[in-house]
Amino acid sequence: QVQLVESGGGLVQPGGSLRLSCAASGIIFSIYTMAWYRQAPGKQRELVATITRGGDTNYAESVQGRFTISRDNPKNTVYLQMNNLKPEDTAVYYCKASRFSSEYWGQGTLVTVSE
Repeated sequence: QVQLVESGGGLVQPGGSLRLSCAASGIIFSIYTMAWYRQAPGKQRELVATITRGGDTNYAESVQGRFTISRDNPKNTVYLQMNNLKPEDTAVYYCKASRFSSEYWGQGTLVTVSE
């Protein structure tokens, strides 16, 4: 049974930082491309960042230079370090594991950026 469990969300003031974690089980984590998505209220889910099995990363333009995705294969965990957070970063953040036609999603963690 595959499980992806996100954690680390919460309420933070503008300009603050959070680090999200996504712990995977039931898959050979190291061979999967991992990604973070987010969905703000009333909006479609959007891709935030990806990291391949080889460690190559890509970011949405809106978070470039502020967010960093990383992975720890021995811990089966992917991270999203979020700095200089803005109110428009408020969303539910989801992690996804994908390999060829297989993909798995976590349940999401809420990030709220507000005074």
